Amino acid sequence: MEAVIAGRTALVTGAGSSLGRAISGELSARGARLILVGRTAQTLSYALPGESRVALCDVGDPASVEALRTELAGETISILVNNAGVAGPVKPLVEISPEEWDEVFDVNVRGVYLMCQAFLPPMIERGGGDVINIASVSGKRPLARRTPYCASKAAVIGLTTTLATEVGPSGVAVNSLSPGPVRGPRMERNFRLEAARTGTTVEEAERAYVSRAALGRMLEEREVGLAVAAMLEMPGLTAADIDLSAGMVGR
Repeated sequence: MEAVIAGRTALVTGAGSSLGRAISGELSARGARLILVGRTAQTLSYALPGESRVALCDVGDPASVEALRTELAGETISILVNNAGVAGPVKPLVEISPEEWDEVFDVNVRGVYLMCQAFLPPMIERGGGDVINIASVSGKRPLARRTPYCASKAAVIGLTTTLATEVGPSGVAVNSLSPGPVRGPRMERNFRLEAARTGTTVEEAERAYVSRAALGRMLEEREVGLAVAAMLEMPGLTAADIDLSAGMVGR
């Protein structure tokens, strides 16, 4: 297992999202070479302090992931951050269509499975590497009207701990990071939907949500990037799920 970031190549999915940019920025600042993966090139065209490369992929599509694996065959990828995800619908389970359910699981769970299946074998052969799957505290506590999302993130945590046991003997570490609410476009969308449902203001919906956190606030995107970097610098860490929730979850 490697405890340094500098000089390594890191592949980050969902790199065009605000959270993906924060993670990529922190790894790049520590000397990693970044491969930024997303669905559209436009969202991936941003500057990083170090070297980077852009590649397009729909992580829930087996053919797209296989094409990505072929495209990157010459790269020595030793860090895989599975950050791609969708929030899914905000409504009761009885109103959720099978198509809506499948869309969430295709990206949030099957995407992690396909990316690991594609990029773990070279790490195993080399005897080292790191996989970090971005889960959520919503995979560990009730969150009404978010059933597909919560179920998908619980699945990511289970996938992580089991996979870590499988590949640990080969020197590959697999962990998940479970952020709480992160300030940004996704939470703003959730607060708007919740406000419309409850007949409150967006500000009231936000206050009600973050009041459950011990620190009484949401996370900032950079805090998630810092946490990913810190996990990569802990060589004994594997099969772990790390809460980063400002105290939204306590154990």
